[in-house]
Amino acid sequence: MSSFSFQTRSNIEFAADLIRQSKHAVILTGAGISTPSGIPDFRSTGTGLWSKDEPLEVASLSAFRTKPGQFFEWFRPLARQMFEAKPNSAHTALANLEERGYIKTVITQNIDTLHQKSGSKTVIEMHGTMQTLTCTQCYHKTQAEAYIARFVECGEIPRCPKCAAALKPDVILFGEQLPQSAWFSAQKAARGCDLMLVAGSSLEVLPVAGLPMQALDRGAHLVIINNTPTYLNVRADVSILEDVATVLPAIAERVLNG
Repeated sequence: MSSFSFQTRSNIEFAADLIRQSKHAVILTGAGISTPSGIPDFRSTGTGLWSKDEPLEVASLSAFRTKPGQFFEWFRPLARQMFEAKPNSAHTALANLEERGYIKTVITQNIDTLHQKSGSKTVIEMHGTMQTLTCTQCYHKTQAEAYIARFVECGEIPRCPKCAAALKPDVILFGEQLPQSAWFSAQKAARGCDLMLVAGSSLEVLPVAGLPMQALDRGAHLVIINNTPTYLNVRADVSILEDVATVLPAIAERVLNG
């Protein structure tokens, strides 16, 4: 940890102590945990996807239904990045902590499945998943990997094998509600934890941004690791304004090896 400032080293040690002492730790992750893997976030000035495109025009449910070709044209570069991305050291650190029993649940705002690829087992995907596709006409559901591979490679729009309509990735677009089962599971996890660690989320997107408050209201500790401050930094036991890809491995090392 020699590359960190004295304050950051102290915060890392404090966060590790909280994890070791907890009985039911829950993690909430956002786009910042996946940007080191080459996946852009949505809101960063100049680099975020929404600084380049109008979300309601390209990534809303109504846009998909009326102009699926336009959606897939916009989505193809992002799909390629997610399809080719590998878990980074932050994902691996969380998977190792879960394997050793220090983490019970990962709640993620991401759709890239990098937590699962890194070995995390209990993952709640708040904004849907890239693992499946659903037909918007007959509602047939299918595994996505083969379709997405062809789409990324040659631009072939995924089509329903039953009715030939466009298959929609099971990710939450503008105008859609969160998956009900995921939301209920996330609330249960937040309300039942004694420690919530927020990693790589600016906590700007509701209702997920309210989950740490649900944990705090029930007496849980809060650790926040993000490049920029969030509305809850003032309530956190520990707040570290650093890259999660360097901080989380350092915390995991401290937890697992002392």
